[in-house]
Amino acid sequence: MENEKSLFEGKTVLVTGGAGAIGGNLVRRLSDLEAEKIIILDNLSSSYEWNITRAENVQFIHGDILDEEKLKWAFKSKPDIVYHLAAHFANQNSVDNPEKDLMVNGMGILKVLQYAHLVDVERFVYASSGCGIYGLDSKMPFEEHDISIKLYTPYQVTKMIGELYTNYFYNLYGMPIVNARFFNSYGPGEVPGKYRNVIPNFFYWSMNGLPLPITGTGEETRDFTYVGDLVNGLVKMATHENAVGEAINLGAGREIRIIDLANWINELTGNKAGILYKERRDWDKKNRLLSCIDKASNILGYTPQTEFRKGLENTYQWFVENRRNIEKSAEFLHRRGELDQRPRQQVHHTNRERGAARPGQEGSTALLHRQDEQYPRVHSPDRI
Repeated sequence: MENEKSLFEGKTVLVTGGAGAIGGNLVRRLSDLEAEKIIILDNLSSSYEWNITRAENVQFIHGDILDEEKLKWAFKSKPDIVYHLAAHFANQNSVDNPEKDLMVNGMGILKVLQYAHLVDVERFVYASSGCGIYGLDSKMPFEEHDISIKLYTPYQVTKMIGELYTNYFYNLYGMPIVNARFFNSYGPGEVPGKYRNVIPNFFYWSMNGLPLPITGTGEETRDFTYVGDLVNGLVKMATHENAVGEAINLGAGREIRIIDLANWINELTGNKAGILYKERRDWDKKNRLLSCIDKASNILGYTPQTEFRKGLENTYQWFVENRRNIEKSAEFLHRRGELDQRPRQQVHHTNRERGAARPGQEGSTALLHRQDEQYPRVHSPDRI
């Protein structure tokens, strides 16, 4: 900690998307490390002012990365380090809004890189996506060299575009970039909503006594990575010289089944409503995700510290402590702008039926939910 403090002493750091879940936790860490100034540039499209870090060395600019005036304001202080976390997130959102996804994730990073080049930044860390870069042809566990262009959502495409742009600025201008490939972030700070990740949405529904929707069989796996571990990796990416020019996985290096995740959350919250099984979405082609973190270990000394169940407990505690704000901010809106609480017909299992037959299998003890039972009908949360 003391050594890291010395590395950020006197530094100005810009964090685009710094009001979000990962960005907010990163800003808090940078503030604790006593960076001289931390600038947050965030349009609050998927984050909230109540969740922004308050500290003397933190400045918040409410603005968009596509807004030239806001970018000029953010770069006026000539940041030494830029963390580009702002993004149009994530898969289902990009399928529904592909043009916006391209503008934010494509044009957005180009603009930020151009300004970073003008002020001659010491380090540019880009939040890429291991869940997007590794297409269906990539072999598990995913290693950094084994990328694939067999992609199924605009979000995956634009995350790859982001890496191509950072590599372009590195190759042509010598900009000291690092591409951080995140895997399934979770933890305190992420508010649930229509296009959000599975874990905050599961906690929200479970704490409201609703069954948890699983798209698929529940045997699908994801490499859920605690936000505190991701932040540790991001800090190291800004301070390790041998990380420059590299793409590095930041994951946990282990798989968690979605059915186990759902059951653990229901157990934590005391939810008796069980689980709903839904059809998988057309774009959801990956049954398993697992990162190889050998490169992160070798270059950064990165080792995930948080056991998964402990991370879930920390997340639940954050939900309990911030429940009022979360209830006000969670955005599960129907296309017409109204909360739609009527479900389609789905299959329901109780918690105790872990390993029970899935829909369509023999011996299923499933109960069919009626159309008039309450359940927020929204897009199922992104697992990636």
